[in-house]
Amino acid sequence: MTSHGGRRTQAERDAITVEIGYALCSAAFAAAVVFGAVAGPALLFDLPEIPERLLPLAALVLAPALFAVRVVSVLVRFRKAGQPSQPGRTSPDS
Repeated sequence: MTSHGGRRTQAERDAITVEIGYALCSAAFAAAVVFGAVAGPALLFDLPEIPERLLPLAALVLAPALFAVRVVSVLVRFRKAGQPSQPGRTSPDS
């Protein structure tokens, strides 16, 4: 439901769907990059035993946490942003 109590229009539903897709894709990409950056050295190089074990574990903790934070931050920002009052204009004063 929208803030005025009515049903969502098709355009509003489409915008929400696109924003959810963007949030999931950008979060998956960011998580993959962080996983590769953190765990990559342990997988590519011959490191001492402790870093070789800890780096993949740290990546397994950081990547899902980053995924969740990214999804939530994108969706919260979308919810707060609101749409311009006049189509094609960026602010009511323009």
